[in-house]
Amino acid sequence: MEYSVVGKSLPKVDAPGKAKGETVFTTDLRLPGMLHGRLLRSPLPHARILNIDVSRATRLAGVKAVVTSADTPGLTFGYWPTMADQYPLARDKVRYIGDEVAAVAAVDEDAAEEALSLIHVDYEELPAVFDPVEALREGAPPVHDNVPGNVAGEFKMNFGNVDKALASSYLVREDHFVTASVTHCPLEGHAAVASWDAGGRLTLWTSTQNPFLVRRNVARTLKIPDHKLRLVVPPVGGGFGAKIEAMANEFAAVMLSQKAGRPVRLVLSREEVFSATRRRIPLIIDMKTGVKKDGALTGVDVSVIADGGAYQSTGMLVLFHGGAYLVVPFRMPNVRYEGYRAYTNKPPSGAQRGHGVPQMRFALESQLDMLAEELSMDPVELRLRNAVQPGDRTVNGWEINSCGMAECIKGVAKHTDPESRLERGRTGRGWGIGCGAFISGPKMVPGFVSTAMIKLDQDGNVAVLTGAVDIGQGSNTILGQIAAEELGVGLDQVNVVAADTAVAPIELCTGASRTTFWVGNAVKNAAANAKAQLMDVVADKLECRPEDLEAGGGRYYVKGSPEKGLSFGDVMKAAINAERIPLVAKGTYSADLKTPNVIKGEGNLSPAYSFSAHAAEVEVDRETGEVRVLRVVSAHDCGQPVNPLLVEAQLDGSVSGGLGNAILEEMRWDDRGQLLNPSLLDYHQPTLDTMPEMEYVIIQTDEPAGPFGAKEVGEGAQLSTVPAIVNAIYDATGARITQLPVKPEVLLRALEGWNG
Repeated sequence: MEYSVVGKSLPKVDAPGKAKGETVFTTDLRLPGMLHGRLLRSPLPHARILNIDVSRATRLAGVKAVVTSADTPGLTFGYWPTMADQYPLARDKVRYIGDEVAAVAAVDEDAAEEALSLIHVDYEELPAVFDPVEALREGAPPVHDNVPGNVAGEFKMNFGNVDKALASSYLVREDHFVTASVTHCPLEGHAAVASWDAGGRLTLWTSTQNPFLVRRNVARTLKIPDHKLRLVVPPVGGGFGAKIEAMANEFAAVMLSQKAGRPVRLVLSREEVFSATRRRIPLIIDMKTGVKKDGALTGVDVSVIADGGAYQSTGMLVLFHGGAYLVVPFRMPNVRYEGYRAYTNKPPSGAQRGHGVPQMRFALESQLDMLAEELSMDPVELRLRNAVQPGDRTVNGWEINSCGMAECIKGVAKHTDPESRLERGRTGRGWGIGCGAFISGPKMVPGFVSTAMIKLDQDGNVAVLTGAVDIGQGSNTILGQIAAEELGVGLDQVNVVAADTAVAPIELCTGASRTTFWVGNAVKNAAANAKAQLMDVVADKLECRPEDLEAGGGRYYVKGSPEKGLSFGDVMKAAINAERIPLVAKGTYSADLKTPNVIKGEGNLSPAYSFSAHAAEVEVDRETGEVRVLRVVSAHDCGQPVNPLLVEAQLDGSVSGGLGNAILEEMRWDDRGQLLNPSLLDYHQPTLDTMPEMEYVIIQTDEPAGPFGAKEVGEGAQLSTVPAIVNAIYDATGARITQLPVKPEVLLRALEGWNG
């Protein structure tokens, strides 16, 4: 369908300010009388805190406040209240190098840094454990004294008859895969500014993806009444999952501001962001997969051990995702999965784009290529043979409505060179393919709902109020386009006011690829309610029925007779005369789904699913082991693209992140738990000169439940990149790599083995 605003490649509404350097991020905020905060961190990976002496620090000139865990109510916080295991500042023990112990606020950063050196902490060092397999063994040092065996969580699911399916398979492969710890690297690190007023009310400005959860955690953990805490999210310089939780700098800024009676800014250094925030959770994956002679998948049996680090963070989600997403994008009639999350004395692992699914796609998509080779079948043919189709119901109850999986595979296959496989291991160049599927926001528990408000003023301004956060992906632009399309006006007449808890309706988070679908539907419904009110005004003015009217191109007019109508400005004037200004409308959205059984992994998780395929061309230098990704063809079924330009931007970002995960990025620790590469200089990630040539294949499937037919293109876009690159490396060299990242030394060792 042709729309006026939706479907158009419009620039992001915040692009001019960012391009000119005028955008004010949390890091840039400066308030009168503002102090500078710093955090004292543990130098030990595991130790009891015997005593903290802050007396010398408090006497230092320029220091206005010092806080420790003794200044808190002694409560823990967490992403899920039932898994709250972290104090705002360490109370009894420190559990990794970098754990927060105390905080100071001073008139300048130098004084704050000096004050940290004057705080004396008596530690009793304890044995530490850094490997998740070792952590789960009997007799391992307990990271949390009340958690036997260091089992932070487990998730199991079993559908069909896996043993029977594998036993009757024509071919079964069993392989071992290992993924690495990687970090998010947003351009803007974690930053917070807290200010208490004379009435005892707190305003917290922070760079977060989840304002209402952060407000809840800060308020409850520090015993601040909710109505006295306003949280504002300025423009966010990237998140990728790193900013979906409450963090120590937010708690510390609040505590220091209250104690000092002045605003406090606490911005983490780049080294702190690396070593003491969150990281993508590394997985150890053992996978057994069976196929029939014609390539049809029979079943998969998977066991996973996850390095969770010192605290729960987002907890079981990575295990749940790792298992649940095995049922797509291919028909998998029998699935068994067992996953364990281990506590270790390393920084906590949490959400990162895809949250557990990219690691599993790397393993399964690599194994699919291995199976295809043993069957003498083209990997593309094998994937098409098993691709889910519209109307499918997966073995665990996911209901697939719109689905362009086969079209995505065909779309990228056109750009590959199947003949190159005949020269595998000789040419140094190769193609690889990978596929993925993702949710358009989950409904995991009852009460998941999105709400938006529309306010129309007499000057014709359309204000959209939402709790969703634009973290650089362009959600303010997308939501503005949806509102503009529904109201029949231009995007330039819409202003999205986002993520201020004092005015915005409660929103779950910017995560799980839910914003366009869930919040977009809420915005569309709010705009429809506002439009209905305007139609009543116009109907009175034109002496017709509201149902005889339609809106578009900045006009409200009689259907079939555009000349019989009013401009949007005249509609506003008519509304003023009718005493209908300001017009306010609310819209909500909640998927009409039965809440799934998350414990068993059973039930329909999302109202819609997106599908993707990537094909990558690589060139390998067999002398140095260096891999260069030359070209990536990226296909994505996003329903009706609200803004094709931003779809392509998401695909660019997915390839950048996936390329880094595949061949460059890895956090490395020594045997004492000290991070060895906590800087952008030492932590290698993609730069402009390493990005490949990009080609885009946007598959339109028109999702009936989505706003104007749209569905996600956020996290799901990255699932296919890593396996496409790794499979291409095999195509180019004949060396199969099952551990990420594929660094030169890893590839050279594999090539030596292959040559031998």
